[in-house]
Amino acid sequence: MSTTSGSAKWQGGIKDGKGAISTKSGALSDYPYGFASRFEGKPGSNPEELIGAAHAACFTMALSLILGEAKLTAEQMETKADVTLEKQDDGFAITAIHLTLTAKIPGADDATFQDCAAKAKAGCPVSKLLNTKITLDAKLVS
Repeated sequence: MSTTSGSAKWQGGIKDGKGAISTKSGALSDYPYGFASRFEGKPGSNPEELIGAAHAACFTMALSLILGEAKLTAEQMETKADVTLEKQDDGFAITAIHLTLTAKIPGADDATFQDCAAKAKAGCPVSKLLNTKITLDAKLVS
């Protein structure tokens, strides 16, 4: 079992306040976030961006494991996770995550690749955590 952590600080109100995000590893150390970076496209991070990065990383690692079980090794994989945040009657909700994968995997046929990618989408720990619609476009390139 593994346990790690992330943390956040906040000062002020929702629109004029400022926050800072940190990770145990130090990859982020007091990195700024706030209303403007979340809803207005201003510099800084936001929770959805971090969830997207975590989901893309987790999915890609899970796929590497599943490919290995199929006796395949990726030369290169790149995953983007688009996280959709929408206003609803009771506030905001993450309503969807769309994974876009491009992979170069010597010896892989498209059917095997698509099967492995689908298993990784369903089985990665972050996918299991998220209670939202997850879709996937997986492209095998040579």
